[in-house]
Amino acid sequence: MKALVFAEVGRMEVREVPDPVLEQDNDIIVRVSSAAICGSDLHMYQGRTSAQPGMVFGHEFMGVVEKVGSGVQLLKEGDRVSLPFNIACGTCFNCCRGYFNACLSTNPKLPGGGYGYADLGPYRGGQAELVRVPFADCNALKLPGTPGDRWEDDFIMLSDVLPTGYHSCIMADVGPGSSVAIFGAGPVGYMATLSAFLLGAAEVYVVDRSEVRLNKIAELEAIPVDFSKVDPVQFILNARKENRAIQESYRPGEEKMAGVLCGIDAVGYQALDRSDPDSEKPIQVIEDLVQLVDATGSIGIIGVYFSEDPGGADQKAQQGIFNIPLGALWAKGIKVETGQAPVKRYNALLRDAIIQDRIHPGKLVSHRLRLEHGPEAYQKFVQRGTGEGAEYTKVILKPNG
Repeated sequence: MKALVFAEVGRMEVREVPDPVLEQDNDIIVRVSSAAICGSDLHMYQGRTSAQPGMVFGHEFMGVVEKVGSGVQLLKEGDRVSLPFNIACGTCFNCCRGYFNACLSTNPKLPGGGYGYADLGPYRGGQAELVRVPFADCNALKLPGTPGDRWEDDFIMLSDVLPTGYHSCIMADVGPGSSVAIFGAGPVGYMATLSAFLLGAAEVYVVDRSEVRLNKIAELEAIPVDFSKVDPVQFILNARKENRAIQESYRPGEEKMAGVLCGIDAVGYQALDRSDPDSEKPIQVIEDLVQLVDATGSIGIIGVYFSEDPGGADQKAQQGIFNIPLGALWAKGIKVETGQAPVKRYNALLRDAIIQDRIHPGKLVSHRLRLEHGPEAYQKFVQRGTGEGAEYTKVILKPNG
């Protein structure tokens, strides 16, 4: 079969690789109808992880069941399925508690397994014609319809970015009437924005520098903030200060709650230095959120921070060690939560929200390309909404045409 393979830093290749086979009774083989390029794939593509050449990338994919192991009870050939990027057994201590992102059975190295990703186990990714899915009864989410229908672009978001964006809102305690600041308008930031409104947020600010990405955010009726033009912290503080209704609602002392209650880092360790946008400052977003989030508020860090970063600015950064403003966090009593999303906790409900036309995450899709165009798509998408990659808001690959 054909698959998109990591050849070297900054280069992907379409290669012939062996077809997957059923290795366990609870496996299925899925023929992929759509596979997305994820922003977190770019960390590996740029050599910022331990990923080795020869890996088949891709943890956002969906398709149709082609083969079924003898132990699979809930699926049959021909079923249309979405696959969470977390590979979970469903029965270990963590899975039973809903932490499918930290399964103890699927990765010999660490808690948590995944498809085609550094340190998440030996599993090939979904940017390929076929994929082996272990623990299929637990992992495969059954979908209505047929490949290529009106739901295809929406359903592909269920494997990662939509549940991930939703989880970031849960971590940040977003609820009815919440004020929210989201840093990063890429796919996860977009889905966090969509999810914030789904959860009832009243006021959502989204910070980025990509005009195209911020325009997509504006379509969701969030307030875009271009950090290349304004200080985002001061912009948001001023916007709330200038809202007369908010100011008139305060009782004495409540003017101290000048920021937002909920903050989301949808950028991660490759954040840019606002004073020098050509350089990285890994904790720029965290520093901004600590200033912006009110006392007793919450921060959800869904952007990736790895314990190993060969491209880190210094030895500590290469080990994932950063100086964060813990004193300010403690003084303000801000709750901070981080980590991968447990996709299976949310994906069935988000599927049903799509079916009932409550959300349309597929509106983010800008390109649908055959697998052989994958290498070029990576070259464009890695520009993160700028330059020649400005229009590449979300790329979907079609391995089987």
